[in-house]
Amino acid sequence: MGTTGSNAHREPWNKGKIVGQKAPFKPKDIWALRVRFQMEHRVRELALFNLGIDSKLRGCDLVALKVRDICHGDQIATRAIVLQHKTQRPVQFEITPATREALQAWIKQAGLKSDDFLFPSRLHDSSHLGTRQYARILGHWVDELGLDRADYGTHSMRRTKATLIYRRTKNLRAVQLLLGHSKLESTVRYLGIEVDDALEISEQTEI
Repeated sequence: MGTTGSNAHREPWNKGKIVGQKAPFKPKDIWALRVRFQMEHRVRELALFNLGIDSKLRGCDLVALKVRDICHGDQIATRAIVLQHKTQRPVQFEITPATREALQAWIKQAGLKSDDFLFPSRLHDSSHLGTRQYARILGHWVDELGLDRADYGTHSMRRTKATLIYRRTKNLRAVQLLLGHSKLESTVRYLGIEVDDALEISEQTEI
């Protein structure tokens, strides 16, 4: 059956798009947002963004954190351990100095206590920020960077640091532990590294 003229040159819907996987943020995007949040005194967003990058947690686990999960007394911890909702497996993550500073400022501004949720909801029917609210906030961040919302989601936050760590170290096992994956294959699929690595090796191989 012949193709009609109107369909002959139509581009596939997924041309140039990442199908299934959401893109990690690039270092320049991270710095651009951090500078904007700091200049505009967006204390809550800076804390949420920095902790999202550092923790590599799924959105549902990030929004459910309590102050006590990341604090020792009134000091922000350098490392924290959280039980993942999806897998019921514990995962540990580091909290970098910049993130600790942002969290300290947010906790002080919001007047949060140890038992409080780290990111309380501004909606009356929810005790903490919901995953949909988090996704909406992230969508606005993507807009501010001038990027395409279709390419990014809350998993972009989870993938950002994991992808950077893998690219710098090629240590899959370390990334697996940091993401809390039970199987190495899950990490391979999650990072989408097989194709990237194959292309990289191919580019470096001259015939």
